[in-house]
Parts: sequence; C-alpha cells; structure tokens
Amino acid sequence: MARIALAAVLIILLNVLVGCSSIDSGESQLVPTSVKKFGYSGDVKISQAEEIDTVEQVTVNRQAYRQGLRSLINLYNNVGNNMKLRWAKKELAALNTMPQYKYIIEAEVTGPDLKVSTAIPEADAMYRDAVSLEKRAKRLILIKDNDLLRLALDRYNELIRLHPSSDKIDDAAYKAGAIYEYFKDYSIALLYYKRTYQWDPDTVYPARFKEAYILDRHLSRRAEALELYKQAVKSVTVKGQHRKWVEWAEKRIKELSTSTESGQ
Repeated sequence: MARIALAAVLIILLNVLVGCSSIDSGESQLVPTSVKKFGYSGDVKISQAEEIDTVEQVTVNRQAYRQGLRSLINLYNNVGNNMKLRWAKKELAALNTMPQYKYIIEAEVTGPDLKVSTAIPEADAMYRDAVSLEKRAKRLILIKDNDLLRLALDRYNELIRLHPSSDKIDDAAYKAGAIYEYFKDYSIALLYYKRTYQWDPDTVYPARFKEAYILDRHLSRRAEALELYKQAVKSVTVKGQHRKWVEWAEKRIKELSTSTESGQ
C-alpha cells in the first residue's frame, strides 16, 4: 500500500513539474526524442526563404554531427579503445538529450487563406494516425507522454502541409492548438485556433472561445479577449452544442465590460 501511495505521489510531482514550464517556452516545438536519435527530415514550405534555408542548414549540421559521433563510436569499438568509446557515447547521449527546436510553425507558413474542401483518403489516414498518437499519449490519467504528443503535432502539421485542401485541416488545426495550449506555448495555440475558423468559418469546434480564453486568462490581453468573446457568442449557431462556453463567454463579457467602464 505504501508503495502504491509513493508511486502516486511521484506521478503527481512529475505532473506538477511538467505544468511548471514557462509561457511560450517552445516546449511543443522540441524535436521528439525518438526523432532526434534517428535524425529528422521533413519537407517544409515557407515564404521566407532566409529562415527556411537557415533552419535546413541547422538540421543538416545536427545530422552530420550525430553521424560523426556514430562513426567515432564504431571506430573506437573496432579498435578496442574503450576510453574514447565512452567519451563518444557520452557526447552522443548528450546530443540526444539537449533541446533541439523545429522553429518552423506550419500555421504561420500556410497563412489564413486555406479553405476546407474535399475528403482526401491520405489526409484522413494521417488524421486518424495523429489522433491515435494523441490518445496513446494520454493513456495515463495523471501524466502525459510529451514525446508522443509532439509526434501527434508533427502528424497534424504534416496533414496541413501536404493536403491543404482537405476537409480535415480545421480538425488538425484545432487539435494541434489544444496540444500547444497544453505545452503553454500560448502564442502558437492562438494562431492554430484562429486558423481553425479562418479555414472553416462553420467549424464545429469552439476555437474562438478557446482563443479568447487564452487571451483573457493566460496572456492578460483582456481588451482583445472581450471582442473575441463577443464574436464567439455571435458565431455559435447551435448554442446547446457549446452551452458551457457560451455561458462562460457571456459571464466574462459582462465582467470585462464592467471593468472597462469602471476604468474610464
């Protein structure tokens, strides 16, 4: 019984530590550990050539550095130099654990003008794969597998990049936004929630409410939040579907409006 209690305490402490990351720290943009170990190559499209060229060069340099260390490990293993073998293994282990960011944000690259259009089997399969990864990441009640969540993010973003006319792009944007929000990368989450209703004005997801909530509760940008809460309430066609969000928004509209009037 004591062991079970201790395990529960450790899990809670780990969850607290995960929740202590700072706002917009880029936690969601870290390259997943499994990808770091085996290299990362992804086709990305961006309008700013200078950024993409630089990011690609960083990726190439990382891969070359990793491959160089692997070559040293093979060399020292073959010649039996155990001292230098330990050094090379230690350096490779450090490379695999150090923070490595992806930098490219897909919703920033694609812009606001995409529109949901047709059902594309390949995109549907990618979406199901991403959802499956996300569910696996949340199997434990008190703690999530952050690496699996990052892999799910990669899949959602890949869907948007490769199938921009798919009718799943708003689904992918919304679910990606929720993962970015979990990582407290609120500025990125805001962008993905905005893209959700920009790409599909009739989306079933409460993206405007979520965007307003982040502005209100996490970033203290309450004037922007107030306007977005108002837009969100007006945009809901079936209030019963998002009743809790509507009630929250109406409450905050009243509170924020009163606060604004008092400050004038």
